[in-house]
Amino acid sequence: MKIEDEIKVSKFSNEWHRCTVNILYTYNWINNELEQRASKEGITLKQFNVLRILRGQYPKPATNNLIKSRMLSTTPDISRMIDRMVSKGLVSRCQSGGDKRAVDLVITEKGLDILKNLDEDMLMKDLLPNRISEEEAMTLSTLLDKLRG
Repeated sequence: MKIEDEIKVSKFSNEWHRCTVNILYTYNWINNELEQRASKEGITLKQFNVLRILRGQYPKPATNNLIKSRMLSTTPDISRMIDRMVSKGLVSRCQSGGDKRAVDLVITEKGLDILKNLDEDMLMKDLLPNRISEEEAMTLSTLLDKLRG
């Protein structure tokens, strides 16, 4: 469906304006879809992102700063989110051997199991291939990379 029909706008000032609104609208649509999928396992999309980062580091530990630097969306208070994940048993925390001020984080078996349960669903293979071809997906990714410079 065209963005004009989705948001009930008859005209944009120019194509760059239309493109900007379309990107924002589509971001929110994808974000909402992924949040719903993550919630099936009792986590948020940001928590899913943290678990994926920790799985990529596994079995090596990670720090809050490493996680913050690799997050797809900015998270001002990563410490509080990690606290919630520790209390859910998804992440374990221990004092860093090298820096007494730093804390090492490692994904737990429960965290790995949640990722295993969500991995396929979060790729949106049930949705995206029905709407755009692989070639269109590559073109879109190329254009988005170009947009960011």
